[in-house]
Amino acid sequence: MNDQYPAVGQKKRWLILSHGFNMDGRASSQTITDKMPYFLEAGIEPTVFSAITGVKDKRFPHYQYLAWGPAAFRFDFRHWIANKYGRGFIYKLLTRTVSILLAPLIGLEKLILGYSSQWSWAMPAFIHGIKLIRADKIDLIYSTGGAWSAHLAGLWLKKATGLPLIVEVHDPLVIRKNPNDQGFEKPRNRDAEFRQLLEKRICKNADMVWWFTEGALHYAKVRNTNLNTTNNAHGFMLLPGAEPPGGLTTAQPHIYSDNLNLCHFGSLANDRSLSTILHGLVSLITKYPAAKDLIRVHAYGAPLDPLTIDAVKILGSQKILQAHGRLEKDPATGKSGRERVIEKMQSADVLILLHGNDEWCAEYIPSKFYEYLWTSRPIWGITHRNTQLDEMLEDRGAYLSHEGDESGIAITLERIWLDWSAKQLIQPKWAPIGVDQAAYKILSEIQEKI
Repeated sequence: MNDQYPAVGQKKRWLILSHGFNMDGRASSQTITDKMPYFLEAGIEPTVFSAITGVKDKRFPHYQYLAWGPAAFRFDFRHWIANKYGRGFIYKLLTRTVSILLAPLIGLEKLILGYSSQWSWAMPAFIHGIKLIRADKIDLIYSTGGAWSAHLAGLWLKKATGLPLIVEVHDPLVIRKNPNDQGFEKPRNRDAEFRQLLEKRICKNADMVWWFTEGALHYAKVRNTNLNTTNNAHGFMLLPGAEPPGGLTTAQPHIYSDNLNLCHFGSLANDRSLSTILHGLVSLITKYPAAKDLIRVHAYGAPLDPLTIDAVKILGSQKILQAHGRLEKDPATGKSGRERVIEKMQSADVLILLHGNDEWCAEYIPSKFYEYLWTSRPIWGITHRNTQLDEMLEDRGAYLSHEGDESGIAITLERIWLDWSAKQLIQPKWAPIGVDQAAYKILSEIQEKI
C-alpha cells in the first residue's frame, strides 16, 4: 500500500452503491470509477452494486441489478442493448418495442409517484445489500450519485443495519429558484419534494456527507443546521477532480491551423446553449468579415438545443457550427469514447465551458472543467454566480465571461479572435486537479470521523 494514504483500520470492506458505475463517458460514473484505483491501493475491499447500464468490472465483486420500476427498466434496457449490440437496427427495434409495451405502466408509475425514473433501483440494491451485510461481508456503506436511488438504498441499509454510511452528493438535491431562495419552501413537484426530504434524512442519519462545491455545502448547511454536530453527519466540500482523460499525462503541443476551432463537450439545453456564442459571432463577423470563413464552433456529446438551432439560422452560415454528437467506443480502433474525446479536446484552439443560467449554477461546476484542465488548452468559461469556479479559471489562465452579459461575451470573443489571429492565445497554467486528492480526503475523513 502507498504510504501517502491513511490507514483504513477495520473499515475496509465497502459496499459502493452507484447506479451508473462504469458507464463510458458519464460524469456520474467517472466520479466514482476514477477513485477506485486509489481506494484499492489504500487497502479497500470494495463490492459494487450498479444498474446494468455499464461494463462489469473484473477487479472486484461487481453486481448489476435491474431496477424494478418500468421507467427505470426502460432506461437501463436501452443502455444495456446499446452496449451489447450498438445503436443500429436491433437497438431501434428492441427499444421501441419495449417502450410501447411499458408505456401504460410508466404512465401509471408517474401518476401515482411522480419520481424520477431511476428511483426504483433502490429496491434491488437494498435487498441484495441486506444479504451481504447479514453475511458479515460489509463494514461500511458508500452511496454516490448521480441517481438519488443510491442514496435512498444507502439510508435504508443504514437504518436496517446500523453500519456507517458515507454519502457523495454530485448535484444539489434541492434546486433553488433565485438568490433569495434558501430551499426551505415545499416544492410542488413530487420528485423535488422527495429530494428535499432525502437531503434532510442524509444530513440527519449519514455518518459523513460531502458536496462538490462551496456553494452546495453552504446552502446544505443553511437548510440543515445539524450538520457537523454530535450524532449527525460530518459535512464537507471535496473537489472531484478527474483522471487524465484517455490516459493523458502530458499535453500535446498546440498547433495553429487554418481555422479557429472553438469546441464544446457535453450536454446542451436552452439554459446551457451555444446560441450565447453564436449571437456574439454576428457582431464579430460584422466587424471582421473574414471570421465567417475561419471560425468553427464544434459541439460534441449531445444534440443541439433549440436555441442553438435557431441561432444558426440567424447567423446564416451552416458551416460555422458543426455538431458531431456523442463519441462512443470505436470498434475499428478499440478506442473508448473517453479516449476519442481527449483527442478532439487537444485539437481545439479554445475549449468552451458553458455553465448555464439557472440559480443552481451557484452550487455546480461542470465536470468537463476538470478534464479540460488536463489538455493545457485555453478555456473560455461563460459562468453564472459561482465565485469558486471564476477563481479557479482565473488562477489557471482562461478567458472568462458571465452569462447574460452580451457585451462582455462579444468583447471576449473578439479578444479570442485577435489572439488567435496573432497566434498568441492564452497559455494556461498546467494545474490540473487529479482524483488522488479526492480519494485521500475521503480516506482521511473516515480515519478521523468514523
